[in-house]
Amino acid sequence: MRSALSVAMVGTRGVPARYGGFETAVEEVGSRLAARGHEVRVYCRAAGDDPGTHLGMQRVVLPALRRRSLETLSHTALSVAHLAARRTDVAFVFNAANSPLLPVLRAARVPVATHVDGLEWQRSKWGPTGRRYYRGAEALAVRWSDALIADAQGIADYYREEFGAPTTLLTYGAPLLLDPPADRLADVDVTPGGYHLVVARFEPENHVHLAVEGYVRSGARLPLVVVGSAPYADEYTARVHALADGDPRVRFLGGVWDGELLDQLYAHAASYLHGHSVGGTNPSLLRAIGAGAPTIAYDVSFNREVLGAAGRYASGAAEISRHLEDVEAHPQEARADGAALQLRARDYDWDRVADGYEDLAHRLRARDAPGPQRARRRRPEPAPGRDAEPEAVTV
Repeated sequence: MRSALSVAMVGTRGVPARYGGFETAVEEVGSRLAARGHEVRVYCRAAGDDPGTHLGMQRVVLPALRRRSLETLSHTALSVAHLAARRTDVAFVFNAANSPLLPVLRAARVPVATHVDGLEWQRSKWGPTGRRYYRGAEALAVRWSDALIADAQGIADYYREEFGAPTTLLTYGAPLLLDPPADRLADVDVTPGGYHLVVARFEPENHVHLAVEGYVRSGARLPLVVVGSAPYADEYTARVHALADGDPRVRFLGGVWDGELLDQLYAHAASYLHGHSVGGTNPSLLRAIGAGAPTIAYDVSFNREVLGAAGRYASGAAEISRHLEDVEAHPQEARADGAALQLRARDYDWDRVADGYEDLAHRLRARDAPGPQRARRRRPEPAPGRDAEPEAVTV
C-alpha cells in the first residue's frame, strides 16, 4: 500500500468551487485525495463558510491584486512563497500563466506538475502584450515543470506538436443526474423541456453573443435562459444584451451559484448551447451531458472530443437558428441525443480522474516523472483560433 502524501494545489481561486473549471477540478480531486488519507492544502483567494477547511482540504486564504492582468499571478506569488516555507511532498500548479514562479518551487525541491489548461493566448481579452506573455508562459511551463497535465486530447496534441513535450492526460468528471427533480424550475419561471439554456462566463471565446444572435434570428417558441456573467467584461456583456434587442423570449439570469437549481436547469432543458472554444475540456459541457441535455456546441475539436456523433455543431448564428428550430420540431430525436450524451458522460468519472492525480503525485514524489523539457518551439506561431491537428502521445 502506498503511503499518504502531502499535496498542495496552487493557482486557482480555491474552494468552495464557485467559478470555473480549475476550481471544479481542485474541489473534486482534492476532496477525493483527502478522503483517501492524503493531506491536501488548497490556496484560496477568499474566505468560505469555514475559513480553515472544506471537504477535508486545508484552506490557505491569501490576498490578490484586484486587477485582471495581475490577479492570478499576484495570488500565486504569495501562495508559492507560503508553500516554499512550509514544504509539501508534491505541488499541482494550475494555469500555465503561473509558470514564471515555478523556479521558486524547484529551488525548494518541491516536485511540481503544471495543469496547462487551454490556449489562453487566443482569448481576445488579452492585448498583444498579454498574448506574448501567455505564449512565453507555455514555454516556461515546459521548461520548469516535472510533469504537464492536459485536460483534453487537443491540448495534449498542441504541447506535443509545439514543444515535443509529453503530457499526462487527465480530463474532468461529468456528474450524472438521473431522474432529477424539477421543483426549483419555478424559481426562474420555466417548466421541464420548456426552454433552451446557455451557461457561460461572458467572454467572446465562449460565444454567448452567437447563441443569443442565433436564437433571436430563429423561429424558436421556447424561451432562451442565459446564465452567466464575468468580472472585467462590461463591454462584452452590453454587447450580448444589445443582441437580444428587447426580445421577450430571452431571459438573462446573471450568475447562478445555487448548484441544485443549476442541475435542474441542465437536466430539463430542451437544448443546451455551448460556445466555449479555447479552454480544453469544459466542466459546464460535462455537467450538461451528465444531465442528459441535448447539446448544440461551437464546432471545435475540444467539443467534438466530448460529444462525438451525438452532438450538434455550429460555427455561426444561422446554424444555431436551424438547430434550435429542429430541436423544437423534433423533440423526441433531441431527447434521444441527450440520452446518448449521458451514456458518453460515464467515460468522464471524477473517481478515475482522482486516481490519475494520485498516481502522478506518487510518481512525482518518487522522481519518476518526465522532468523539465527543452522549451524550443517546433513550428511557426499558429494563427489565433487554429485547432490543433490530432496526433499526440501522452504519458
